[in-house]
Amino acid sequence: MADVTRRSVLGIAGKAAMLSGANAFGLTSAMASGLVSSDVGPLMKLGEPTPFHSSLVAAKARALAQVSYKPRPNVPKPWLDLNYDQYRDIRFHPGSTLWRGEDTPFEVQFFAPGLYFTKSVDIHIVEDATARPVHFSLANFKLGPHVPKLPETGSLGFSGFRVHGDIKGTKKLEEFAVFQGASYFRAIGRNDTYGLSGRGLALNTGDPTGEEFPDFIEFWIERTISGSEQVTVHALLDSPSVAGAYQFELIPGTTTIMDVKATLYPRVDLTHVGIAPQTSMFLFDETNRKRFDDFRPAVHDNDGLMIANGAGEILWRPLSNPSLLQISSFVDNSPRGFGLMQRARKLDDFADLEAHYHNRPGMWIEPGEDWGKGAVTLVEIPANREIYDNIVTYWRPAKPIAAGSEHRMSYRLNWGKNCAPDGNVSKVLNTRSGARYGGGRIMTIDFAPHDKIPTNLDDLHPVINIRNGKISPPIVQRNPATGGVRVGFTYYPGDLAAMEMRAQLMVNKKTVSEVWLYRWTK
Repeated sequence: MADVTRRSVLGIAGKAAMLSGANAFGLTSAMASGLVSSDVGPLMKLGEPTPFHSSLVAAKARALAQVSYKPRPNVPKPWLDLNYDQYRDIRFHPGSTLWRGEDTPFEVQFFAPGLYFTKSVDIHIVEDATARPVHFSLANFKLGPHVPKLPETGSLGFSGFRVHGDIKGTKKLEEFAVFQGASYFRAIGRNDTYGLSGRGLALNTGDPTGEEFPDFIEFWIERTISGSEQVTVHALLDSPSVAGAYQFELIPGTTTIMDVKATLYPRVDLTHVGIAPQTSMFLFDETNRKRFDDFRPAVHDNDGLMIANGAGEILWRPLSNPSLLQISSFVDNSPRGFGLMQRARKLDDFADLEAHYHNRPGMWIEPGEDWGKGAVTLVEIPANREIYDNIVTYWRPAKPIAAGSEHRMSYRLNWGKNCAPDGNVSKVLNTRSGARYGGGRIMTIDFAPHDKIPTNLDDLHPVINIRNGKISPPIVQRNPATGGVRVGFTYYPGDLAAMEMRAQLMVNKKTVSEVWLYRWTK
């Protein structure tokens, strides 16, 4: 049920971000007055100014960790009782966007609470080392005919915000990042469609005792000076097990970049912690197509996990939608990067004229320092509908993070269609599997064309290893549709419940392709 909630929250966040369009809310940067107005927007009330420095967030997190966790109150019940159509009908007032029309390269808009967003977050605007809280008021929203009467008393505030920048290089500011719901956030590269999400932290994902979802409870957004390419967001994280201070430097572009610095202050030993977690959706593709009566050939936000491990290998693990919860750990020492990718890039790969799955970004994570020993962990959760995010991946340190410690970390998130580095080897394009007449199952792996693939395929040696079961000798063929090569073989699971497979292409004992990893389950 935790993952149903996760996908529901993200679904609302995405729909709110995309459907609210130009109906935006915000304020100008005239910080000297408690009331701020624009030419066409309503008045916006700000709180009293206080000094701000990035160290303030760390001090708050440290202080939180030294006392028992205190849950935040829910927003008033009428807000929680909103249905989706009612929530969608709460629209931001046009022309009131933060910093609109000013000499600054970014704008910010805010989301109302309610429905799945049960708790408010505090948001501050920072300018000239001074922070002022933004106060929530229904006067700053346009309410459609579906919206019932809503109280403005109690623990009201915003559920999150979105950032606009010149992502297309046209000097027109457009949305490229959203922070909303628990510690979730999303971004896109140029001309992308929203898909997978990042998270501040993952705790106990997939554990029988249940997952813990930390929240970003407070944000500080810095006003950006003219000519700058980045905007800075600070966030305070809290949960029963840990508090944390985060700083995000956002740079929009063909590949949108987020540079993250974070310090964790655990209340308890964090024995199962996920650093730089990603959350996505994989329903089906050619490998499990027969399980779904659907007009589309595939439905997924991302189709594989890519890892650049500390040994210098590039790993590719196709995603799956298993019938039972499946957790895979790719043990490593000092990984160079990892992330969920989308390699199916043609409209015909999905035949979906509305969801545009071919246009979903990947996210590549680069550690900012030596992360040492641990494992890139992949959690695949059974799902029967595309509204559920059922894929989670993160870095799990080998050693627990001790209670009372300060754990600092940094990493870069790259969002876009081609956000991962070129490994200078042939990439895996697609994986297909199906029954073989007479027994066994056929597996085909398509590799992309590459200079390292010899013209004479007799010089190319596919190396396939399995942990259990048996396979036939592989066959290598040129694939005229891709210009690359296809490796095919038959595997015989027999009575086995699962089979682990590994394949790569070699020339003169040197690897010329990504290392393909696959787990077949009955």
